[in-house]
Amino acid sequence: MDAYRNEGRNEIWIKKYAALAVRVGVNLQENQLLIIHSDIRHAELARLVQFEAYEAGASSVFIDWSDQESSKAFLLNADDSAIDHYPEWQAARFAEWEDASAAYIHIISEDPDALQAAPAERISRFQKSARAKLSGHYEKIRSHRVRWCLLIAPCIEWAVKVFPDLPEQEALRSLWSLVLKGSRADAPDVTQAWHDHHKDLGLRKSFLNESQFSALRFTSDTGTDLLVGLPRNHIYIGGGVVDDEGVVFFPNMPTEELFTAPSKFEVNGKLVATKPLIYEGRIIDEFSLVFESGRIVSYHANRGQKVLRDIIETDEGSRYLGEIALASNKSPLAESNTLFHNTLFDENTGCHVGIGNASPSNLSGGKEKSKEELEAAGLNSSLLTVNVTFGADDMKAVGIKDDGTEVLLMKDGVFQF
Repeated sequence: MDAYRNEGRNEIWIKKYAALAVRVGVNLQENQLLIIHSDIRHAELARLVQFEAYEAGASSVFIDWSDQESSKAFLLNADDSAIDHYPEWQAARFAEWEDASAAYIHIISEDPDALQAAPAERISRFQKSARAKLSGHYEKIRSHRVRWCLLIAPCIEWAVKVFPDLPEQEALRSLWSLVLKGSRADAPDVTQAWHDHHKDLGLRKSFLNESQFSALRFTSDTGTDLLVGLPRNHIYIGGGVVDDEGVVFFPNMPTEELFTAPSKFEVNGKLVATKPLIYEGRIIDEFSLVFESGRIVSYHANRGQKVLRDIIETDEGSRYLGEIALASNKSPLAESNTLFHNTLFDENTGCHVGIGNASPSNLSGGKEKSKEELEAAGLNSSLLTVNVTFGADDMKAVGIKDDGTEVLLMKDGVFQF
């Protein structure tokens, strides 16, 4: 925020960004409780969001502060018993918030190298413990039973990774500009811009849902040649989604993807990642995955092999995919031609997959089905979902019908429908 203190135009954009998260992102309703999860370095942005929430009629706004340095100290020094135990009082908070029908805004601001000193094995153990204890909350998140929104906020450490040749403050200003542009917070009428974006994605989403392709095939000169089978009655999600009360909200800002769930055992071929994967502060780069009958049978990373192994070996479901997403090269983010070193931003610049759990919302009637029924329909189940970007400038994607007919969906990374 300080990078914009003397630039009135951008300060106005950031205020619009905060309002966007409240009024469009979670679409906060009158007398609703809002929970803001924020790193302390972005206290000012969190307070702007809080102010906008009260302006929108929030009953109460609670800011749940975090601190990446404190998290690092915990991972480095805490007793093993603490690493393996997610406290009951933490889980109880989420249960009480859910009972109160709360909405959630997560202000994400990560130093990509912050946790490099922490043992990957301890990070993996703690995350596994937290996911297991909060599995019910995450299921509601994935099923869109609660409204939530991720809001990205740059920090110096991240900015200099993206713009290593610029002075720190200039790098921070440049990254803020891209974040605001990618989130359409620089539009004259932000709400209208998101309405138009939602409509555009909706038309493409309708085409895909009506087509009910039996499979998608992706090829590029990077080495990717991936055939992804799709379950019957699958549903694509993109742009805004709808909660159980019929309220539209946008979980991700930015969002450029159209995604659905693969058929668990029908993924075959090779995927070559085109962007680094940032996972719990660790970087995985120059890596590939090989699938046979849905299962990841081999994988290799020139950087972060151990972290990649920890992801894939989290549980049995983490060897399979839960998401396949189409994203065009023609978007404010993609056209910036920037490597963001941030998974949420990088995944919205091209096609990607999600390792791990599938969303019940990606199957017709999925929210009402049991875990066993979802698995029988072909959806994967896992403690985690980790997205891997493989989109490329020459990406070709085709939809394959039951009779073998192929329909061109993407050419050179751009939608053809």
